[in-house]
Amino acid sequence: MVNLYVSAQLPPVVKTTNPHIRSTALTQKYLSPVRVVWTSDKSEKQVKNMESILKPGIGQADLNQGKYLTLASDSVSQPGIILDFGCEIQGGIEIVTTINNTNPAGKIRIRFGESVGETMSNVGERGATNDHAMRDFVITLPWLGRIEIGETGFRFIRIDLIDPNTKLEIKEINAVFRYRDIPYLGSFTCNDERLNKIWITGAYTVHLNMQNYLWDGIKRDRLVWLGDMHPEVMTINTVFGNNEVVPKSLDLARDLTPLPNWMNGISSYSLWWILIQRDWYYYQGNLEYLKKQQDYLTGLLHYLATKIDNNGKEILDGNRFLDWPSSENPAAIHAGLQSLMVMAFEAGNELLTILGDQTNAEFCKQTVLRLKKHIPEMNTSKQAAALLALAKLIPPERANTEVLAQNGVHGMS
Repeated sequence: MVNLYVSAQLPPVVKTTNPHIRSTALTQKYLSPVRVVWTSDKSEKQVKNMESILKPGIGQADLNQGKYLTLASDSVSQPGIILDFGCEIQGGIEIVTTINNTNPAGKIRIRFGESVGETMSNVGERGATNDHAMRDFVITLPWLGRIEIGETGFRFIRIDLIDPNTKLEIKEINAVFRYRDIPYLGSFTCNDERLNKIWITGAYTVHLNMQNYLWDGIKRDRLVWLGDMHPEVMTINTVFGNNEVVPKSLDLARDLTPLPNWMNGISSYSLWWILIQRDWYYYQGNLEYLKKQQDYLTGLLHYLATKIDNNGKEILDGNRFLDWPSSENPAAIHAGLQSLMVMAFEAGNELLTILGDQTNAEFCKQTVLRLKKHIPEMNTSKQAAALLALAKLIPPERANTEVLAQNGVHGMS
């Protein structure tokens, strides 16, 4: 019997000439538009054959003649079209042009949008966050060719032909969807369809953020922010299970932040790193991974202990940040940081006990007792109240009655 094994490999030419090759766990799929939302020309003189762009594409230019989407400008008008791809995705677009174009085919302005209104707007003087994920720009299209462009979150796309007195013929416009092809292991269903939609929207939002690293958002910073990571990681634990994007992102933050620096420059984010490590271990149980964190974890906890005064009050430096609603309330920030310090040292005690380091586990336990000597006020902040309750510094009933239940959702993050 002969056993044959076939595995994917790099072409020999590439493998032997460049040792610096990076792989990705992302999958790429192409989505055809589901409808034409708007055109600039209802007479169909400057925007013709728009329904042809809805046909499923193959991503390949060819020599065939046919009825394709045609944008025709004059010296005054710039024709445009808005397409809907059905749902929000992370990625860009693919455009395929025909033989019936000039060489090059012409300049177009592309505007990505989560809403139709966003595709219809201009960035203005301050940029309107057209920065980390570019959503409004001009490119030149190839003649009889294909181009992929864009890296942002969007559902809608607007394309305007900006060259005057030009005719542009486009065979295909497809969305390029980049995501992790992973199963939804967790689920939620109840008799309230709105709640069901809210749940799946939250799960999908985190799924979109699971790119090569775990981002805070596909439209804004696209960075590994440790404060944003905690709710994302809890969602991953619940919905997707064990995924390499979490330890990969935690390790990136650790490696970019040698002690005594704070992760992302924010002292509370180093506290969140500890809390995420604890929760990730409890859900996934990877002791070997936890052991790799022991040196950094122990060093961080000892450094954090130097940021407590003789009365048990936290005196963290760096950027003292809790969340945006509380960012101008120093008293609320202090209450939140005091609570997070308690929670982080409790987590440190648990993790170091698991790792068999009883000496440093006891150090964490005693540090918690020091911190609990100082109990800040809630200062009308719902974030501070919630964290004080979670840290067991105040009764949850008091936090709810005096602050959390007041004024509905106002003041929530």
